[in-house]
Amino acid sequence: MNQKPSALLLIATGCQHCPAVLQNLSELVKEGRLSSLEVVNIVEDPERARELNVRSVPWVKLGPFELLGMKTRGELEQWIEKAESPDDMSDYFEELMTSGEINKVQQLVEESPDHIQALFNIMTNPKSSLSARIGVGAIIEELAGSELLVKQIGTLGKLSQHDNPQIRNDACYYLGLSHDKSAVDYLRPRLEDENSDVREAAEDALETLEHL
Repeated sequence: MNQKPSALLLIATGCQHCPAVLQNLSELVKEGRLSSLEVVNIVEDPERARELNVRSVPWVKLGPFELLGMKTRGELEQWIEKAESPDDMSDYFEELMTSGEINKVQQLVEESPDHIQALFNIMTNPKSSLSARIGVGAIIEELAGSELLVKQIGTLGKLSQHDNPQIRNDACYYLGLSHDKSAVDYLRPRLEDENSDVREAAEDALETLEHL
């Protein structure tokens, strides 16, 4: 049987939403959905907040996920389910990026390179928000020329053949950012793409690679 995730909750005296989150998490512990719950009042223990780089509350660490702000009972249950099998981090990354924490996502990807697949999942998910898609682009731009991005050329090459022209367009751009000549074989066929934006993206990427 899978070990139930634990939770750490940071609250503060006078916080409007903290009591509701505390009640929801306490009930989930009683029901066996969580293995344990640790609660810290950062007014009484500000050092703990500094250690965790937490600037506002309620803040919940649930398994591998750090969640900021008010979370309903239903939302907490969804994150518990994700924490029980956290292989796909795309929902968590989208949550972070829509909250303006792009740097946190980049840090997680650099620490665990396999998480880059979650960025591609966001890229290919038609339900992903615009802010999340922009976040993906910003992170991959920061990874330009890195070994991590070079290792994804095969994946990006397949995405450059995707049915969706926007995904093909993004893939071509990211292939150019790889700064690796092996991406050329994936880009050349896109010069004949039926979509003009994709053709332009492929041409720009090839020009970038030629001048390296």
